[in-house]
Formats: sequence, C-alpha cells, structure tokens
Amino acid sequence: MKKALILNFLAMFSFAYMAKAQEDYKKIHKDILVVDGHNDVIISSILDGHDISNRLTTGHTDIPRLIEGGVDVQVFAVWSDDKKWKTDAFKHANDQIDALEKVIRKNKDKIAIAKTVAEIYKLQKQRKIAAVIGIEGGNMIEESVENLEALHNRGAKYLTLTWNYNLSWATAAAVEDAKPTNEQKGLSKKGKEIIRKMNQLGMMVDLSHGSKKLFYDVLAVSTKPILVSHSNAATLTPHSRNLDDAQLAALKKNKGVVGVNFYSGFLDTAFESRIHQLYDNHFGKPAENMSASRKYYKLPKELQFQADAKLETLLDHIDYLVSKVGIDHVAVGSDYDGIESTPQYLEDVSKFPLLTKALLERGYTKKDIAKIMGLNFIRIMKENEK
Repeated sequence: MKKALILNFLAMFSFAYMAKAQEDYKKIHKDILVVDGHNDVIISSILDGHDISNRLTTGHTDIPRLIEGGVDVQVFAVWSDDKKWKTDAFKHANDQIDALEKVIRKNKDKIAIAKTVAEIYKLQKQRKIAAVIGIEGGNMIEESVENLEALHNRGAKYLTLTWNYNLSWATAAAVEDAKPTNEQKGLSKKGKEIIRKMNQLGMMVDLSHGSKKLFYDVLAVSTKPILVSHSNAATLTPHSRNLDDAQLAALKKNKGVVGVNFYSGFLDTAFESRIHQLYDNHFGKPAENMSASRKYYKLPKELQFQADAKLETLLDHIDYLVSKVGIDHVAVGSDYDGIESTPQYLEDVSKFPLLTKALLERGYTKKDIAKIMGLNFIRIMKENEK
C-alpha cells in the first residue's frame, strides 16, 4: 500500500513537472524575439499564386503558421536561378518584392516591411511580423552598384553574394569548392567595390553559398561583421555549403554570425543513403537513374519522416557551432520552402517553439536561447547599420 502511494505521488510529480516544463518553454518562446534569417516562400509559393494570407496545405510557410510559430522577424529571400535569369534578373528581384508587398498590403494588421532594427522593435510592440528582405544571389544586381542601392532602398538588408554559379565578380562554393581546381578566383576588383558599397549602405554581406576563397577575400575587405545566413558545420557534415573550422575561427574574429540551416542533407551525411534504402524497400526495386531528391518526393509521408534528419542532429550542429564561435555568433536560417526535407518535428514555421523546447532540454539558458533564436541576428544587423 505504501509503495503504491509513493509510486502514485511520483507519477503525479512527474506529470506536474512535465506540464510546468511545457509551460516554461512556451512562455520563453513567447517572451523572446524570434528571427528566422532565411525563407524561400516568395519563389516557391507566392509567385506560384498561393495566398499565404491563409493556412496552406502545401509548403512550410504562411502567415497563420508564422503567427502560430511565434516568428517575430521573417527574412524573405528574393532568389533566382542564374541560368534561367541571365537577363532581367534585377527586374525579377523587383517583381518578387512587389509580390511580397502585395501580400503585406492585404495583411497590414499582421505584417509589415522592416528596413531597420528600430522598425523591427516598433513592429514587435504592435504585435506584427517584421518582414525583412534578403537578396539571394548577386546576379540580381547585374553587376550594378546602382541596382544594389535600389534593392537596399526597397528594404533589402543582405545580399547573398552568389548562389550555385560563379559570377564575374564572386565565386560559388558549388563550383570552386565542390569541384575544386588549381585556380580559385574569389572576389574580383568589381566585387570589392560592391562589398565596400554594402558596408556604406549598412547592408549585410551574406556568404552562404560563397566559395572559401570568396569567404576570405570578403573578410579582408569588409569593415563590418559578415553573415552566413543558412549554413552548418562542415566537420559534422562535410559539404561545400557548410563552414569548416578555419572559416568558423575567422567568422568569430570578424564578430560575424552563422545561421543554422534546417536541410537534412546539410545536417546528416546519411540522409541520402536513407532515402535510397527506404525507396528501394518500399517500391521493391532500385531506381538508379533517379536522384535522392526525386525519390524523397515519391516516398509516403511516414517514410519521408524516417529519412529526415533527427531533431537531435540539428542540435548537435548548434552545439558544435557554439563551441567554435561562441554563443553570440549562432543564429537561425531555416531555409524553409527552399528545402524538401526538414528535421523531424520541425516540419514548418509553426514548429519553432519546439526548437526553443529542444534547446532548453539541451541545457541552454533563456538568455542563450534568446541570442540563438533572434538577438544575434539583430545584433549583426544593427552593427551593419552603424
């Protein structure tokens, strides 16, 4: 009898403790400023005619789910495929900003463009989402400093210098690092002019997608801290899109920030092999000429979930990055709607509170979580504005 009472008491205590912990993480998430430094919903959804004013059954992002996820600041990426937009890329960038502004006008009680840190805090007080613009791909300025300034005037707070192709003035990791040659070009004389102009404008230089040579060339020129908006740790997952330890050391010295990317392929080296195995087991035969990405889309949802990186793997990358660059230099750049696979349980923007919960369970303090989830991004944005 006495043993039963003790077990009953322990069960009640455990339930009360779990309920309190759940309440704590939700309160912490609500209290902190949450910033996602990279999201591709414009190109993947808005331009396709989807109205993100309403909850969608496709994609990772819409306004109701951003609100549910407690996202205070969402960076909307303006992106183009270099091969498709060899001409009119600047117009394409402006068309995307036009499309975002149309959504915002329709939802002006919920979201607004923020061009400064001061405007972000003002919108936070108004309980509105701050929409920040990031240009992903230097091809969209068409080698023109005037175009760069025009996009900045429309609200662009960072420029990701390259995407997956080399430009005449900056080189990409997907070219120079994924397929290395003896000649590494990095940043040209024109590129240095563009970096100096960005520093002058207060526009962050984003080196996700940039080659290693470009990375170090930019650090030698920039007078402001740099951003690496959506990349992970190469030591844990060797990939040209991730940063190696030497780059992380240089980033720390620069006082820059790296935003952890949610893509399973940048988090877990076994991701693609799991897809192939799950596909072959499910369909009963291999499809050797089909990419892992195509196979992933053909898998049922429950098998996609099995293929996805574990949430713990994302936390391992955050732990590693913090160990190398310090708690003041790690942020979040989910890459939602630009990736097919997210970590388990973080399937869309509504799930951001679960990341706060997971960080709390990993032993991070509320102050630490506030930095990772938003304040570090705000800090570098502010330092570039000076």
